[in-house]
Amino acid sequence: MQLFRFAQAVGKVTASTLLGTTLLGSSVVAGGLVGLAISFRNLPDVRVLRSYMPTETSHIYDIKGELLLSIHDEANREVIPLEEISNNLKLAVLAIEDSHFFVHQGINPGAIIRAGLTNLESGATVEGASTLTMQLVKNLFLTPEREFSRKVAEAVLAIRLEQILEKNELLELYLNQVYWGHNLYGAETAAQSYFNKSARDLTLAEAAMMAGLIQAPEEYSPFVNYQLAKRQQGIVLSRMQELRWITPEEAQEAREQPIRLGNISSFSSSLSPYVTGAVVEELTERFGRDTLSKGGMRVQTTVDLNTQRMAERTVREWHTRLFEQGLYRDFEQGQLALAAVDPRTHFVKALVGGYDYNQSQFNRATQAQRQPGSAFKPFVYYAAFATGNYGPDTPVDDSPVSYPDGDGVYTPRNYGGGFSGVVSIRKAIEVSLNIPAVKIGQEIGLNRVVEVSRLLGIESPIDPVISLPLGSVDLTPLEMAGAFATFASNGWRSDTTLIAQVTDSHGNVMLDNTPRPRLVLDPWATAALTDTMQGVITQGTATSAQMDRPAAGKTGTTSSQRDIWFVGYVPQLSVAVWAGHDNNMPLSYGATGGGFVAPVWRDFMRQYLADEPVQNFRSPDEFDRP
Repeated sequence: MQLFRFAQAVGKVTASTLLGTTLLGSSVVAGGLVGLAISFRNLPDVRVLRSYMPTETSHIYDIKGELLLSIHDEANREVIPLEEISNNLKLAVLAIEDSHFFVHQGINPGAIIRAGLTNLESGATVEGASTLTMQLVKNLFLTPEREFSRKVAEAVLAIRLEQILEKNELLELYLNQVYWGHNLYGAETAAQSYFNKSARDLTLAEAAMMAGLIQAPEEYSPFVNYQLAKRQQGIVLSRMQELRWITPEEAQEAREQPIRLGNISSFSSSLSPYVTGAVVEELTERFGRDTLSKGGMRVQTTVDLNTQRMAERTVREWHTRLFEQGLYRDFEQGQLALAAVDPRTHFVKALVGGYDYNQSQFNRATQAQRQPGSAFKPFVYYAAFATGNYGPDTPVDDSPVSYPDGDGVYTPRNYGGGFSGVVSIRKAIEVSLNIPAVKIGQEIGLNRVVEVSRLLGIESPIDPVISLPLGSVDLTPLEMAGAFATFASNGWRSDTTLIAQVTDSHGNVMLDNTPRPRLVLDPWATAALTDTMQGVITQGTATSAQMDRPAAGKTGTTSSQRDIWFVGYVPQLSVAVWAGHDNNMPLSYGATGGGFVAPVWRDFMRQYLADEPVQNFRSPDEFDRP
């Protein structure tokens, strides 16, 4: 602060001269304004600025702090305390905009008299006399038109404002409020965009260039006309030298310093729009749109950008490959979605709502409710295991059966139409037999299956209809990935979330989603279910999902072949993959989850687990059977 204090001291020395030479003018002008103030009783109440907070841009980051998206309303602004702003910038702005800032009480009488004489001679308003305080008043309270009545009101409000706020408070407000062009408000946002650095770190050359933009920021912008910006920089440096705030050598060095420009990113697009779109939707619902777009939120998501890009690339490449394999009848209507959840935290690690966000912004991972088919069966079998009356080796009869259903009869059928006779539950899961699942659902009660679904975090509506065990319910890929993550964690569950933490711009915590795991399922039943679902991959309907490590999962194919799924997990990650048409048109004949989307799951898992150690699942023998 040494240089800045020097400038303040210079201002105080200048004050004695200024006051001596303009005392009469000051008295006349101030006296006139006091009289006019009586006519301005309806002016805004400047006392509101005691608690005024400028609107700020909110930022969404990945789990490691990588910026994904900045959100703001009309004003793109990052607020920063005065003491954290470079002294170079403070001095440069004061030099060119209001060198007597620390002397006057809101208006500069000498400047007003000089401007008045100049304008009188020219017959038009060609020179202004606005102090920083007057500019601040204009930006916050008044319209920008050059009218005498507005200028008088500006002066009156400036005097009032100086009476309730200290100089440093006014300067901080000004530097965080001023417009620097390209929808950039405030020193920090402008510095980041113009020079790719914080306002804390601006050199004298950069600060002088920024200060030179204030009068006409779009016109003087170095992105628009670099030579004009350099000319303005020179004017600011000359003024600082004239005021003896810098030496001639410092001014020359700043003129010669190369300027490395950043980039304009006031309306930058998201690095991961499916993720940030879902986050914005949740935050808007919780806090409101104004708080999100103006409140300066700092949002840390649970997603790792590298993992997210890996998932996006996998979905994009496999969508093309599946179309070439004949799965989709229409390239654009055919879609693929992926959701990945960490079983240890229930943090969402990746979320892909379609093969191309630019083609369609609809997020199928969170918004598309589609029937999971046989991928729902594990909910039924877990419910059975949790009673203690069933286990993986319990026999079940795969033979014809019918049930009254309203005015008709419901007769479940297996995929392919045949029957297997008496089989173990393990076998029924591995080859995805339908009739055993329906029978067990009836034996244990479908309300119990609904209850288990709720314990697993399923929030979508569920009706306990006879066909529920075969997936006659509409669920999202994220719901499925979160539910299977609880199987992977042996029954421990936290709330599945995309948001780890939200703070305001001062670091105050607004939302904390630190995992708070609770045991919601029976450990033996989940271990037994995982044990049986490993067989789905090793010798069942999803052999195309095999990797060089233990994994469990379940295929899903609706009877109409409109939806195909594979949902699987290792101890470190649970992933749901769905494919279908947006218009609900059937996929190609013979489409199955094991044949088409299990390989997508395997491809993504292999990439994600490339550097992860192999982990085994807990054995049912480690737990007491209920």
